[in-house]
Amino acid sequence: MQSIPSIAKRSLQCSCVCLPDLCSGCVGVCLCVCMVPDWASVTLGVFVCQGCSLLHRGIPHISRVKSIQQESWEASEVELMAAMGNEAAKAKYEQKVPAFYYRPKHTDCKLLREQWIRARYERNEFEFIEKQEPYSAGYREGFLWKRGRDNGQFLSRKFILSEREGALKYFSKQEARDPKAVMKIETLNATFQPAKIGNPYGLQITYLRDNSTRNIFVYHSDSKEMVDWFNAIRAARFHYLQVAFPGASDEELVPKLTRSFMKEGFMEKTGPKHTEGFKKRWFTMDDRRLMYFKDPLDAYARGEVFIGSKENSYTVLPGLPPSTQGYHWNHGITIVTPDRKFLFACETEAEQKDWITAFQRVINRPMRPQEYAVEAHFKHKP
Repeated sequence: MQSIPSIAKRSLQCSCVCLPDLCSGCVGVCLCVCMVPDWASVTLGVFVCQGCSLLHRGIPHISRVKSIQQESWEASEVELMAAMGNEAAKAKYEQKVPAFYYRPKHTDCKLLREQWIRARYERNEFEFIEKQEPYSAGYREGFLWKRGRDNGQFLSRKFILSEREGALKYFSKQEARDPKAVMKIETLNATFQPAKIGNPYGLQITYLRDNSTRNIFVYHSDSKEMVDWFNAIRAARFHYLQVAFPGASDEELVPKLTRSFMKEGFMEKTGPKHTEGFKKRWFTMDDRRLMYFKDPLDAYARGEVFIGSKENSYTVLPGLPPSTQGYHWNHGITIVTPDRKFLFACETEAEQKDWITAFQRVINRPMRPQEYAVEAHFKHKP
């Protein structure tokens, strides 16, 4: 009889080259012959990483998990693993995954990974298209708990997402006819932020209002409901981009649907004249927009900085000019733009290196044509 480890190696079809999409739970985990998975679902016939094995235990009526190395196996279980395996399971359970549906990586929050597993194995959403209606219909209406801009309280608010109207709206009162805010799908983004929001299902929605970023923080007590909203936003964005860029392929459009922030955290900053004291602020790097807030959950940024490319005279340097005063943290960063220098200070050397890496990644990337218009707006801001 074949051994489970040998079946795992063959099932993953990897010859010492790490490939994605091999774990049956999170699709971004790398498993190769050098790293045979430690766990398997003996009812589904798939091998899983340790993190996803814990999530599989959450659906015991569907998936029964066993250790590959530390538990005894029945002959029938070994035969199932040999007959199925991850590639065969993927072909069965992912027959009709919509292009816009978010495929989580092993670094994503637990909510996304858990709902991906449940969608595949428990709800069979990717075998039957009719089960995808909650996020693919082009219209979604419901209530989410939204954080108040001024008082910080979470209150139930009605939200409507309409592809036909090209907008996500929310209403301050259930019976209200006019929305409190209209967020155009064109500039909409959503990213899960459980730690920042303080809720395991916390979602941060951003959009542009008068060309400045507006943040909205929401959650729902039902995990599936929250992920359905997230994928509904991605679906609306996908269909909008298909119209806006008719010649683009799905592979080109999908990375533009939603995005995680490149880097977030506290730094100190000083003003444009470099004469005032440094103040601690929360910074968010969202593509080429570097925003800073007094509090991580502020609705609006205190300021935004455009980070262009090296071809356009943008550079990032470690340290601060010798004459700089008023900073408390010792690990400085200087961003040089065509118009001025921005000075920041980090608490630790590790944070300094992480921020410089994030800035350098953006600066090394050539600017797209539409980004020149964004840069021009920043330069002419009143």
